[in-house]
Amino acid sequence: MESPACDSSISAFDGIRAVSPALERYTTDVLLGDVWKRPHLSAQDRSIVTLSVLIARNQSAEMPYYLDLALDSGLKPSEISEIVTHLAFYSGWANALAAVKVTNAVFKRRGIDATQLAPASADLLPIDAAAIAQLETAAQNFGAVAPGVVQFSTEVLFGDLWLRPALTPRDRSLATLSTVVATGQFPQLASYVNRAMDNGLTQAQLSEVMTQLAFYTGWSSVFTVLPIVKDVFEKRPK
Repeated sequence: MESPACDSSISAFDGIRAVSPALERYTTDVLLGDVWKRPHLSAQDRSIVTLSVLIARNQSAEMPYYLDLALDSGLKPSEISEIVTHLAFYSGWANALAAVKVTNAVFKRRGIDATQLAPASADLLPIDAAAIAQLETAAQNFGAVAPGVVQFSTEVLFGDLWLRPALTPRDRSLATLSTVVATGQFPQLASYVNRAMDNGLTQAQLSEVMTQLAFYTGWSSVFTVLPIVKDVFEKRPK
């Protein structure tokens, strides 16, 4: 019996051969047959990267396939729920709400109900020193320019969202930096790469994240950010 991911791939990739047999070959042999099976990054991590890109760019047509793949790879419904919530702040509310519609349909088809999702409120993780320092810097630099942004960054973004336990800080970093690359917010990337490594992502894993992103954001985007990532790697203590 075929898995839900196999079923949804029929619709996700239906018609490729009629338009581009070469693209079908690259999709089947290279992307799904090679990239997704490379070491150093789990299928769960690749799912976080890919879903983050699709949500950030509002590319919902392929989301059912990748949601099924994520669930079949071991990503929990509560984690997917929390990724959508997290990306409302990093890719915009409208993109997150668009993802809600697609995800809701997949969850219903698979019998996933509210008991399996991240709750609206939960006991929060402790805030770390790096986040406190970042908030202090933001207040000093921008408190007089946009006090509302500083307020919500302090009270909601870093004082609540990043501390929700349904998604680990490591996985939030993975989703965030994938979104930063996907949306071209390159000046902020170095801080998020550093934060990701502070939260437990290794250099080998981040290198593989860049490989995954090349396929889902395009080669030009990744070659634009590689000098930034390289600089972070070289400056961090060995």
